[in-house]
Amino acid sequence: MASIYTNETPDVVKNAKGIHLITQSTPNGQKVQIFLEELAAKYGTEFTYNAINIGTNEQKSDYFLRINPNGRIPVIVDNTVSPPFPVMETSAQLVYLQEKYDKDNLFAFTDPLEQSELFQWLFFWHGSGAPYQGQTNHFLRAAPEKIPYAIKRYKDETLRVWGVLEIRLSGKYTGEPREYLAGKGKGKYSLADIGTWAWVKGWKMSFSEEEFAFPHLLKWIDRIAEREATKIGISDKYSLKK
Repeated sequence: MASIYTNETPDVVKNAKGIHLITQSTPNGQKVQIFLEELAAKYGTEFTYNAINIGTNEQKSDYFLRINPNGRIPVIVDNTVSPPFPVMETSAQLVYLQEKYDKDNLFAFTDPLEQSELFQWLFFWHGSGAPYQGQTNHFLRAAPEKIPYAIKRYKDETLRVWGVLEIRLSGKYTGEPREYLAGKGKGKYSLADIGTWAWVKGWKMSFSEEEFAFPHLLKWIDRIAEREATKIGISDKYSLKK
């Protein structure tokens, strides 16, 4: 079996001994950065990482595509197994890390119904939230021309999926407001929140305060922002090195 590493693979990647993260501190990168910091804080989990500049298309290079054929960050490689095992897609990465390192299920559930809720909300955001918010940001801020239809469509859909989160957190149909997305009662901080927060917290990039009329979602954003691992996971620690 051919190795995922070649002579072109950076030393920091191919010489890593444990979990290694290749990232850039975008919302997707921050999901995994935050969770690795949570694992390090709770269990002393060790990992290494390096940041790349996706603006240079390094993620489309041959060495990177051997690790992640989709050519997207982040990607993790587990060097504790032989051969080294790469994991692409942020939700899959979060689940892989939780199953391997979160022995006390601090960020997941032992009850199968609660765990199902975690997966429902994690996948809801992965498939129905991040793509809309990402396209909103693109067409408003990066597209070479302003296309009103595209801007309106993606803004409307982003507001809609935020509204879904607001319904969940507000307890509109249960009569009991929640603090987190999954779990009984007020819920428990879990992968579902980590996988969603990194995107939603950036709402000001493309929306006004008048548009973001989601009071329970705002409280949820602020609640998670106060976690120490969250602060480290989005900090300059993961900035590109000059």
